[in-house]
Amino acid sequence: MKTQEHYETDLLFFFDGKPLELSLYEMLFRRMEAAFPAASVRVQKSQISFYGRHLFAAASLPVRRKRDWPEHCIVVTIGLSHRLESPRVAVAVEPYPNRWTHHVLISGEGQIDDELMGWLREAYEFSENKR
Repeated sequence: MKTQEHYETDLLFFFDGKPLELSLYEMLFRRMEAAFPAASVRVQKSQISFYGRHLFAAASLPVRRKRDWPEHCIVVTIGLSHRLESPRVAVAVEPYPNRWTHHVLISGEGQIDDELMGWLREAYEFSENKR
């Protein structure tokens, strides 16, 4: 996976004071790198974005944590053409017709599983076919 010039430094700054969240992200990154070797990743101010031809997923820290959310977690954002019907989806919105944004909370390494990776593969394929 292609990374920006100061990726490691930017990553440490992004997760400053959040070692548990950093370890979750690192596991996610390893799975993403294996699944999408031609993709690129960019650390930005509020999220870490994954791109093929277009943005297809992101990882971030919760900004407005709901009361029942885990204390330590990352949010994986996935864009699809349809709404995912899963209890794992914390928030789903349709900002444009047939473009759904899903936020999945990851609080343990076991949640970075084949189901999540399947959704990420679907999001990658959806983004690659956008005009």
